[in-house]
Amino acid sequence: MIPLRDDNPTTTTSVMTFIVIGLNVLAWFLVQGMGRNPELAASVCQLGAIPAELMGTRPPGTAVPLGPQLSCILESPNWQTVLTSMFMHGGWFHIIGNLWFLYIFGDNVEDAMGPLRFAAFYLLCGVAAALAQVASNPSSAVPMVGASGAIGGVMGAYAALYPKVPVHMLVFIGFYITRVVLPAWILLGYWFLIQVLGGLPSLSSDVGGVAFWAHVGGFVAGIALLPLFRDGERVEAHRLRYLAKTRGDSTW
Repeated sequence: MIPLRDDNPTTTTSVMTFIVIGLNVLAWFLVQGMGRNPELAASVCQLGAIPAELMGTRPPGTAVPLGPQLSCILESPNWQTVLTSMFMHGGWFHIIGNLWFLYIFGDNVEDAMGPLRFAAFYLLCGVAAALAQVASNPSSAVPMVGASGAIGGVMGAYAALYPKVPVHMLVFIGFYITRVVLPAWILLGYWFLIQVLGGLPSLSSDVGGVAFWAHVGGFVAGIALLPLFRDGERVEAHRLRYLAKTRGDSTW
């Protein structure tokens, strides 16, 4: 399922959401060479979060193959990579998919918090996501990159704030493509379930792939942190804006 849009108007311009999107795009172009090597491999190795490196479960100097003739050399723990990894991506589909989800769901969460609170919330969710992934497999030497953990936190907050808001989606069933509208809690709840089920096999494997537990950790952190970052006046203004647009529709 791919979200197309939601029926959830905002009361303010989503400045911080677009700043975060812009920072990710700048990193992709200026640091990661738009997915070209050696820039891509170097950025993933040096700025990605590697559980085994952070936890010291494998010695510095260990070579980690990333592909043909490409490998990372583990170094001493560098916890700054927990932050830098949020702005690195592994390919075009990776960054486009992540930023599209942030574009769809980030504006309404920012609307309930304000730009500065949203920025702090986003970063904390990203940190929680990275730590969840590290905890799930501290001996993994696979670099973790991507904004999806932090965006998972945004999606968790969205599900808690606006569970009944309609979300328009494209659904692929084999070669058949259709468009459906579902409440946000169904879409985001389904996404969360897929992450949990996808993460179970990885608990006993060091093989790289999707950082499912980062997604789970980010989503849970988003719900847990929401009471600390939501602004009651903004939430009420958002609710009134929504009711005015929908003429009192009970889906709020």
